[in-house]
Amino acid sequence: MKKFAGLLLLLIFTVSLAAQDLYMPRNIKAAYQKGTRSLRGVPGLGYWQNKGVYDITVRVEPVSKTVTGSETIIYTNNSPDTLKELIIRFVNNLHKPQAPRYDYFPADFLTDGLKIKMLSIDRFIYKTDGSDWGTVSPIELVKPIFPGQQAQVRIEWSYPLSRHSDREGQIDSQTFFCAYAYPRISVYDDYNGWDRLQHVGRQEFYNDFNDYDLKVQVPKNYVVWATGTLQNAAEVLLPEAAERLKLSFTARNVIHVATADQMKEGKITVQQEWNTWHFTAQNITDMCFALSNHYVWDAGNTMVDMVTGKQVSMQAAYKEGAADFKQYVDWGKYCLQWFSSKWPGVPYPYPTMTAIQGFADMEYPMMVNDASIEDLKDSRLTLDHEVAHTYFPFYMGTNETRYAFMDEGWATAFEYLIGGEENGKAYADSVFRAFRVEHYINDPSAEQDQPVISMSSQLSGVGYGNNAYVKPALAYLALKDLLGDTLFKKALHQYMANWNGKHPIPWDFFYSFNTATQQNLNWFWNNWFFSNHYIDLRIKQIDIHTVQVENIGGFAIPFDVKTVLADGSERIMHYTPAVWQGAKAINIKTSTNKKIKTMVIDGGIFMDATPADNTLSL
Repeated sequence: MKKFAGLLLLLIFTVSLAAQDLYMPRNIKAAYQKGTRSLRGVPGLGYWQNKGVYDITVRVEPVSKTVTGSETIIYTNNSPDTLKELIIRFVNNLHKPQAPRYDYFPADFLTDGLKIKMLSIDRFIYKTDGSDWGTVSPIELVKPIFPGQQAQVRIEWSYPLSRHSDREGQIDSQTFFCAYAYPRISVYDDYNGWDRLQHVGRQEFYNDFNDYDLKVQVPKNYVVWATGTLQNAAEVLLPEAAERLKLSFTARNVIHVATADQMKEGKITVQQEWNTWHFTAQNITDMCFALSNHYVWDAGNTMVDMVTGKQVSMQAAYKEGAADFKQYVDWGKYCLQWFSSKWPGVPYPYPTMTAIQGFADMEYPMMVNDASIEDLKDSRLTLDHEVAHTYFPFYMGTNETRYAFMDEGWATAFEYLIGGEENGKAYADSVFRAFRVEHYINDPSAEQDQPVISMSSQLSGVGYGNNAYVKPALAYLALKDLLGDTLFKKALHQYMANWNGKHPIPWDFFYSFNTATQQNLNWFWNNWFFSNHYIDLRIKQIDIHTVQVENIGGFAIPFDVKTVLADGSERIMHYTPAVWQGAKAINIKTSTNKKIKTMVIDGGIFMDATPADNTLSL
């Protein structure tokens, strides 16, 4: 009987979820109707995703600043569709003069882009030199790829490294960050088909979960750092350096694998004309690498899972004298432990994390490219933010290009939470308000109030930034306040378990939380993600011992009410976002019969657009 009752409750709850009242575009609705996704927030019985196995060899010429490569891709069509074309994506073509870009770029950003020496698919040679390719280029197939079939794609290519280093390019004349360094097959998914969006530089990425075997050929004295695990340290490092690297995999202290003097004196790499560095990574959305002949190399080890004993190698490569990067290994070890045990509370899933001193403040699988910052607290928060991206979008393969809030919002929220542990809540609050919220809430321009669900690829400027970072971070923190830490973490973990290694979209997140909490949170999703609200509360009036608070801006935020009594004493009551469910104004009864002097409402990091009406004195 109990089992039947449980099944009945589940059925009733599932049916209630089926009557969703969240806006859904037609293509997304079709995915749910055909069963690739479920209104319970889990992959549907018909869910699928395609995969590539990449075998890549690249050669970097430091003198000519050129990357030359060849690759073989075994691409599996797991979809129910016959593919009559392949879409090839090469983000670095953003540097071509013809490429559309979101902003003005300096002249040394421009290059002539990708050159294709050879392209074959299933042994058919395709005549193209790549001169007419953008960041996304279609290839009409001679032989279609049927459902369940594989295709072999072979490409030989070269491209110049941009002198203007941002997410990739020349960090200095002998240091290069090579991201998006190989042509890849774009994503073919269940709700858009081929991902054909050209990359314009502002938005980020959407890739399949692939397996990679990467070999990087560089001259002697150049060290290579990359996504994944180095397979041949003994073949590319001199014995003493290889031993120091090995020691770092178990050492709790920082090991100086390569000092500036050792690099200068040629005491790190094997002294043959060229060395080939070999890395592998499985079930990951991208692979990148960096190289330098003078960067310092530090490394250390940390445990991220007390149950399994999982260890992670934290590494840093930087110019001698960078005060913040000297601490990056220790900072990185702390944040890996913190993210693994606190928020999101999922053990770091990969074997390494490497931080390279560059310019971008940008995340990649198992790597970050960060600028050196004099303010050490600011620098540490930058590292925290980029490492937090491990979970969104790498552990969870979210579509950053269309829905940036699914990763940037989480990284921004985690950055705030870990900042409170590192620097104290007061400092974390002040930094979050000043850097994240103040510019948003004090700018009344129309683009600030576009719904968060708006596709990121159709936003620009401050509208993009605040929809990607600020508003969703506040939404996630408001949801944490609404549900409480225990239920919030349970729901977050269920969502992550549902979609780890897959491609969730916003509705999967919403429905997964509904199911995990056994609550219909659609009122909250509509309020924060589908509206043009902003943050603005006001005290309308005080009637004896009742205060009326109006929600002018509309967002369901948590807030405190501070009552200052005539005798000088104070009382503070906290209210969760739940009070705004179905309400635009609420009446709050004070818990005292004493005479009230002043009432103050305070949203904390939820900054108010018109703070002048948040205080009322009698």
